[in-house]
Amino acid sequence: HSIVLDLEGVDTVADIFINDIRIGHTENMFRRYQFAVKEQLKPGENTVRIVVRGAEKVACERAKQLPYPIPHSSFPVQSPHRNLLRKVQCHGGWDWGPCLMVSGISHHVRLLGVDDIKLDYVLCRQYHDAHQCRLEFELEYEAVVKGLFPLEVCIGDQQTVEEVNVTPGHHKHRLSITIPNPRLWWPAGEGEQYLYDLRVRFGSATFSQKIGLREIQVLYPDDEHGRAFIIQINGRKIFAKGADWIPADALPGRVTRERMADLLDSAVAANMNILRVWGGGQYEDEAFYELCDERGLLIWQDFMFACGLYPATPNFLAEVKAEVIHQVKRLMNYACIALWCGNNENLGALGWYQESRENRDRYLVDYDRLNEGTIGDTVRELDPDRCFWPSSPCAGPHDYTNTFHDPSKGDMHYWGVWHGSKPFESYLEIVPRFCSEFGFQSFPSLATIASFAPRSEWNPTSPVMEHHQRCRDGNTKILTTMCRYFRVPRDFENFVYLSQLQQALAIRMGVEHWRRLRPICMGTVIWQLNDNWPVASWATLEYSGKWKLIHYLTRRFYAPILPSILQKGTVLTCWLTSDHAEGCKGTLRLEVYNLEGERVAECKWPVALEQAGSIEAGTFDLAESGLLPDQVFALLHVEENGTIHTNFHLTAKPKEYTFPDPKISFRVIPGHDHRHWTISLKCQHPAFFVFLDTLEISGRFSDNGLILLPDREVEVSFTTQEPTTVEALTGDLSIYHLQGSYS
Repeated sequence: HSIVLDLEGVDTVADIFINDIRIGHTENMFRRYQFAVKEQLKPGENTVRIVVRGAEKVACERAKQLPYPIPHSSFPVQSPHRNLLRKVQCHGGWDWGPCLMVSGISHHVRLLGVDDIKLDYVLCRQYHDAHQCRLEFELEYEAVVKGLFPLEVCIGDQQTVEEVNVTPGHHKHRLSITIPNPRLWWPAGEGEQYLYDLRVRFGSATFSQKIGLREIQVLYPDDEHGRAFIIQINGRKIFAKGADWIPADALPGRVTRERMADLLDSAVAANMNILRVWGGGQYEDEAFYELCDERGLLIWQDFMFACGLYPATPNFLAEVKAEVIHQVKRLMNYACIALWCGNNENLGALGWYQESRENRDRYLVDYDRLNEGTIGDTVRELDPDRCFWPSSPCAGPHDYTNTFHDPSKGDMHYWGVWHGSKPFESYLEIVPRFCSEFGFQSFPSLATIASFAPRSEWNPTSPVMEHHQRCRDGNTKILTTMCRYFRVPRDFENFVYLSQLQQALAIRMGVEHWRRLRPICMGTVIWQLNDNWPVASWATLEYSGKWKLIHYLTRRFYAPILPSILQKGTVLTCWLTSDHAEGCKGTLRLEVYNLEGERVAECKWPVALEQAGSIEAGTFDLAESGLLPDQVFALLHVEENGTIHTNFHLTAKPKEYTFPDPKISFRVIPGHDHRHWTISLKCQHPAFFVFLDTLEISGRFSDNGLILLPDREVEVSFTTQEPTTVEALTGDLSIYHLQGSYS
């Protein structure tokens, strides 16, 4: 009775033709468009033609029509006026990504034949009490005929069947199902990720989805410290440990479900439980959210506005409202969606530009019309059970103050260490309630560098290397920081190694400090998880998905049980942090070693946390024991349920030590096939931040960034993507360490 052309992901301004008859127009790549086309079709072969205009040209044309300028952040290679189009904002260039204003169709083009009913959305709201969960469903549909049609909804072993009398047109139908004693969905590390199968059949239309049952809240009460920001799942307050997610590729057609799964698996392997889908990117495919549901990764979902100001014209607001309606209805059933957020840094951007500083009221009114009057009101109407957080960062609803530099309220972005070039120790001065962005750059691995630069360009300031650095003064910041903490590396290979090590140490200092502050601080989200091309950036995972050194260390400082050391002068304060709801009991043991690997001091303290939290166990003063900071290092251990958790601490800057040559030796031991290997490591003197890497052979190590002590053999597993040989792996393996970086 009806045939519909269904389009999603048309990027961006386009005219749609069927058999050379214009049937419609698109303005927004984040919308779903449907056009009735039965009258335009003919027997036999038909042609669908989509004529896409150049996005940059359209944006420039629209800029000329503005009554006043609408500024946005610009980067070294930038397409102008990207904020005037509803398209992926980072296509116009960013400080980690190329300027590629791609056009095309990123999702599907399909014809839908409708005999009776077309299901547009199946929306589900959850109401939990002690022993059951009531699910309220709303079906949005279009009927093309009149009649009585069966409706069947099944979830788990619960089922309801109705007969619905429909008339032609767009309608809604509501029903409810109660699940007794539901199996709840939990974030990674907190419990299982149980998913119920939801199946709907209405006339000839069908719908299926996996649904996780959980109760989620974002709490932001005022307290003696300011205003909190806490994610609570099923009544349990969660410390959020994660990273910011950007589009997985600058060329959207290259992204596959397998690539997304690999990146998300790496996040979970590093003990992350949340990702923030950043507002300069895109709403991801259903596959992304399905994978996050399966893995227990919470999603902080930005709407796609970032680092700029935006129009508030009637046409623009109408486009945004249609976009928000579609995206909320498309995504709200996923268990992983923890909150909606209006934008990335746009509230702060009101103070970035001369135009908005000189006429703040004008631009604030536009901001409010878009962010509160359009995005916020639409979200609160469609999904009232989830938090709508106005902007990241911000102090909370209806607070228009700039919280970039106020850690006491809501979420904050702290960029003093990277953009402000402050020392790593500056993290220790910040007491955030929730830090949703902070980061430090490093170079990618030699394997990634080799994919875009010949060896003649292996230099931090070569033209090729600077092209693959999109942050102004980025390489200078890396080099300057390296001189602050390390001795100058002896070659480019060790420069790359030290860049990754200093990134890891910077972020470790911030995360450990903020985890010690629990429950004042309840979340850290590292900028950023992934790259969209091979580049020097803040990512913990390279464009290929390869783990940087920081990702290996993230797995340790995001571990549920974290022993850590806070040093002031010569005093070491030893802490225990636990994310386990049942807390942690055991003995915290501090060991101090000299540079020969001899233990010169030891302390023990009993520790007992009755619930998730953090506790100071004891202190040790190096000076009182006659120990010099540049002559020793410390290990801190705690045993919990038979597992020993260990952390490592240098008591002076790395460049202040004079390390002996550790004389590392290794063996490559074959496994049961030619893809699984064991690397056995030994040393004669302590070796610090030992990093294993390969240039030609792709694979992943079980651990990295190791501390080796004399006469203690350490074994590391290595799984290769393709089969290899002992000879090939032995020849391709490089072993980096702190002393070897300069000696």
